[in-house]
Amino acid sequence: MRSFLIHWLFTGVALAVATHFVPGIVVSSTAALVFGALVLGLVNAIVRPVLVVLTLPITVVTIGLFYLIVNGVAFALAAGLVPGFAVASFGAAIVGALAVSFVSFLLNWLLRPTPSSSDGGRAAPGV
Repeated sequence: MRSFLIHWLFTGVALAVATHFVPGIVVSSTAALVFGALVLGLVNAIVRPVLVVLTLPITVVTIGLFYLIVNGVAFALAAGLVPGFAVASFGAAIVGALAVSFVSFLLNWLLRPTPSSSDGGRAAPGV
């Protein structure tokens, strides 16, 4: 449950950053931001995998570039389901999905758990 809440918080922060920096993405209130982050997480967990499987042939033909379209569709779908969360164009949805993905990745990387004291204070390999 704690992991879910942390992921939800990171998605909310990433959505707020995308709203600030990507023209065409509007979140009208904090409630819409919180609900938008929740719906975006659910769409990414449930709908996007189905879209990925259905569009796999065209994604392979385009060497993975069509995956950007799939992410944009998922982002636009989440915006369409949440009152107060709007995307002006499909291009804004694609850039917004990229921004949310990038900021979420950075937050997960920067704020990853530190090694526990049970390992004798040694850091994990590669860290």
